Amino acid sequence: MRKIIALIHLSLDGFASGPNDELDWVAYDSELESYSHSLHKQMDAVIWGRKTYEGMASYWPTVPNDPNSPPSALEHAHFLENATKIVVSRTLDSFDWPGAGNTLLIKDNLADEINSLKQKPGKDIWLIGSIALARTFIELDLIDEFLLTVSPRVLGHGKPLFAGVNRKFSLTLLESTALKSGLLVLRYTPVR
Repeated sequence: MRKIIALIHLSLDGFASGPNDELDWVAYDSELESYSHSLHKQMDAVIWGRKTYEGMASYWPTVPNDPNSPPSALEHAHFLENATKIVVSRTLDSFDWPGAGNTLLIKDNLADEINSLKQKPGKDIWLIGSIALARTFIELDLIDEFLLTVSPRVLGHGKPLFAGVNRKFSLTLLESTALKSGLLVLRYTPVR
């Protein structure tokens, strides 16, 4: 069965973004980029909320045609081009991604739709960004693995990952990796 794997960046004090969705505090460097891109071979689909999808669709399709794009950006752009893009939105009606034939829209019945996708053949499904959507997935117990990158930064305020989650659950640590930047990659699975 396919897994939903959520990659979420956190500050040391538990924020998943700044108050205006800023991510400029993430200790993102070539080592974290390499770690993130190593997940490409494990995934064949991504899940985004509407706002994250719109941001991704405005940038990543332009990368292959930009002669200044570094190889790492080209690698991720090609991954996204080939991946099934699953967008969760009640308001979106059309897609702007070129070749949007491999894009799926989920408007309602989220748990049923996601559990159905998990039963279909394919590789794992990557939930990237979309903190509000990640909270919904957490509340519905749809995430099979958490990849939390904890940057050595304290924000003091922002948007916490687990705000509004109303259920208790435990996680089992599968792996922890310390990067040279001081960032920790923590890989957890929920105890079910």
